[in-house]
Formats: sequence, C-alpha cells, structure tokens
Amino acid sequence: MCTVCGCHERTPSTKRPAENDAESHQRALQGDRDCHSALPPGDRRPPPSNHAGDSYNRCLSSANHQAHNAQALPSGVDPPDVRGCGRSGKRLVEIERDILDKNNGIAANNRALFAADDLLVFNLLSSPGAGKTTLLVRAVSELKCSRWVGVIEGDQQTSNDARRIQAAGVPAVQINTGKNCHLDAAMIGEAYRRLPLLSGGILFIENVGNLICPAAFDLGEACKIVVFSITEGEDKPLKYPDVFAASSLMVINKIDLASALEFDLGKAIEYARRVNPTIEVIVVSARTGEGFAALYAWIDRQASCLRRAFQDTGR
Repeated sequence: MCTVCGCHERTPSTKRPAENDAESHQRALQGDRDCHSALPPGDRRPPPSNHAGDSYNRCLSSANHQAHNAQALPSGVDPPDVRGCGRSGKRLVEIERDILDKNNGIAANNRALFAADDLLVFNLLSSPGAGKTTLLVRAVSELKCSRWVGVIEGDQQTSNDARRIQAAGVPAVQINTGKNCHLDAAMIGEAYRRLPLLSGGILFIENVGNLICPAAFDLGEACKIVVFSITEGEDKPLKYPDVFAASSLMVINKIDLASALEFDLGKAIEYARRVNPTIEVIVVSARTGEGFAALYAWIDRQASCLRRAFQDTGR
C-alpha cells in the first residue's frame, strides 16, 4: 500500500508494445527522410556518479521543488499536502517521509544519468482527457527533425499511448502501473534504460492522468509541465494546487474550443499564479497547432539553460 496516496503497491509493467518489436521499430528507425532518425545509434552508457548532475539539478529542477519549500501561499489558497488522503499520525508521516526520501535518492541518480547523456527531461502532468498525448504526438513529430526525442508513457493499463508515439516515428516505452496512480523514480530509471541513446535530445515523461499524487514524486526531470484544458474550468489550479505549485510551465490546451465554451483565460492564469507566482503559461491547441511555436521556444530556452549548466560543470 502506498501511504502517500493510498494506491495499491505492486510491481509495474515496463515494456515496449508488441508492435515495437518489428514493424514499429523499423518505422522509428526510418522516421522522416528529411529529419534525424528517431532511433540514434549506440549502446546505453553505464550510469555515472551523481556529480555529473549537480549543475543540471541546480539550473533546471529547482522549480520542481519550490512549492514544497517553507513558503506561505497567498490568501485563499490551501497549502499543498503531499499526504493527499487526509490521514494523520506520527507513524504515517514517518512512512511517507521514508517513501519520498527513497524516491528522491533514486531521482537524483536518474538526474545524474540524464546529465551525463546531455538530456533535457520533462515530466508532463494532467488529469485524464486534458489532451497531453495528442499534444505530445504533435510535438515529438516536429521536434524529432532537429534533435533526438524519446517518450516514456505511464498508464494503469494498455500500450495505446506508446503506440501513438511510435506511429509518429519516435521511440517510446510504456509503463503500466496497475493499481498505482503515479510514476516513481525507480520506474523511470528502468524504462530509460530500455530506450535508445538520446544524447543531446529530449525525453518526455507522460505521467499517469492524475493531478494529486504525481506532484509529490520527483522523477529526475528538469521540470514539471502541467497541462489542463479549457473544458476543465478556470478554477482547476485552486482545486489542485500541489501540481500547479510544483510545475514550471502551465500549458492550457484546447483553446480552439474557446468560442463554444464560457472559459475565462485571464482568471485561469490569475488562479494559477495565486498558487505559483512564477509559473509560465502557454496557450495551445494540440489539434490545430496553435501556440506550438511558443512551446518550442520555451523548450529551447530550457535547453540553453542546460547547456550553460554543463559548461559550468566543465570549468
């Protein structure tokens, strides 16, 4: 039993979908003729020491944890509570701390490995149906033309999302969490070693559709990105503050439906910044591609920060 969120603890399944063994694997190798291959050559390098990830961690992952520092939230916003279930007791708190401490240690190892591979890693969070898989399919289809891209998919069951990524010519590994409601650092470490080498590229982690527990678990990513759609209402950041407080970027999706909905974009951004005053905001339509140029520009800025971190490490 996961005492942080109450989900059932069982061994997750980490796999590539069956189609990836033959036809999808070959499709990923081919990619678009005018782009880089989706599967770069080379074998996985052995895990490095944690030292390699120090500057990477300082530069890019601080936003991951800023919501959990001792900072008071603005009036009217309840403080984040990583326990999530409202249960109390000293023993429960100790167990929760043990779980998160163990996870954070593995996440630090992941971060060092990503740094050694010169890899920019994003952890995408959302509620089910926000459109993050559709967003990812469009993004990786276009980004693969300029850099290596890979995806780790997290769902309770099926390999449907990983197959969609592979159909776009990008390597993907599926994690089926079963009764678990979030990914953790150990799952990511195992899944990453099943991907081809992505040096100098981007790894997207699509977390399980859930706005509560995934916010508490560091996976070794550079930063968290929260995706929510205009169909979910403006007050989503106030209802689920933990994930917005922990994220560096909020992507508001399905803006192409704005004319059919009474959605106040200004209020949504205001509510998010009550929870996290520094959160950046990009408005997109995964269906039409609106706003994706701004998203790619934001990704490029994170990549530049990563390069500066590596330069600082080499001095």
